Amino acid sequence: PKAIIGVISNPVNSTVPVAAETLKKLGAYDPGRLFGVTTLDVVRARTFVAEALGGSPYDIDVPVVGGHSGETIVPLLSGFPSLSKEQVEQLTYRIQFGGDEVVKAKSGAGSATLSMAHAGNEWATAVLRALSGEKGVTVCTYVESRVEPSCTFFSSSVELGKNGVEKIHCVPKLNAYEEKLMAKCLEGLQGNIKKGVAFGCK
Repeated sequence: PKAIIGVISNPVNSTVPVAAETLKKLGAYDPGRLFGVTTLDVVRARTFVAEALGGSPYDIDVPVVGGHSGETIVPLLSGFPSLSKEQVEQLTYRIQFGGDEVVKAKSGAGSATLSMAHAGNEWATAVLRALSGEKGVTVCTYVESRVEPSCTFFSSSVELGKNGVEKIHCVPKLNAYEEKLMAKCLEGLQGNIKKGVAFGCK
């Protein structure tokens, strides 16, 4: 019951609420120990932005908030003022639908398995660092949260500690374009969560 659980099976927006309801039935639910692994969105964001700016993805931090599918993925690119409006729109689409790009490249015979493994490893390593006592370890991850009052689960920057979630950070100030993305995200995410809760309560 004290395990840190990372749910990476899609659709994460719904499978995390399913897991939460299942754990509640067993009297073993701890919201600070249940995570949806959304690191792949962050890895894609860092990679694509670094490519556009001619830098290294290891020197770039791109917050990605919301959920983990399509329009529920909200990359916050306003921190990169050198990107044009067109670049921001193109990058946003690639980050949101990068998985489709990979499936198409593999002619439907597979998905983003290697990058998924890399992202899962990055998330697990961060959790292990925090469990070993390292301070200030933060990851964007999908947890039970009150950051957006309309959604009981939400991905944002989360500080990890020895007991899992240490602190959930608020979403930074959004620009007008990001506000539009967020409105679409919340609409989709609410439905995904509702579906997961209903399934978990069966």
